[in-house]
Amino acid sequence: MIKTVLLFILIAAFARATFADEGVIYFKSDLAGKDLPFSDAALVGNTLYIAGKGGFIPGTRTVPDDPKEEVRMMMEDFKITLERVDMTMDDLVYVTVYCTDLDLYSDFNAVYRGYFSKDFPPRAFVGSGPLLLGMRFEMQGIAVKGEEKN
Repeated sequence: MIKTVLLFILIAAFARATFADEGVIYFKSDLAGKDLPFSDAALVGNTLYIAGKGGFIPGTRTVPDDPKEEVRMMMEDFKITLERVDMTMDDLVYVTVYCTDLDLYSDFNAVYRGYFSKDFPPRAFVGSGPLLLGMRFEMQGIAVKGEEKN
């Protein structure tokens, strides 16, 4: 898990250095609030790097009791983040999912598959230790807008 996080940080740092002349636009969500030391997403050129997200009851930092509802809320949060830069779930080119209980793999997939109309992005589904705020799932991703994906 640490290797994956470090890889994501290195990719983001490389992208920032590579596209510095294009500028970087950072987005902060209301849920993260101003008190947390990270951005929700960073847009570098046509590439959006999305920080780890969980599925919370709207307006709170509380996860629902039902794991499938938690996944649905997380996926909706991803959709909203992508829509901020005129992207869709189909613009995702890679995601990493952390899960505290691998027995929830089928529950996760039951909800996840409904959010894509084209091909599924490559994905890692990683068993983890406890996640912040009692989350069972956390997902981060990279999306590319337009022809750069092909």
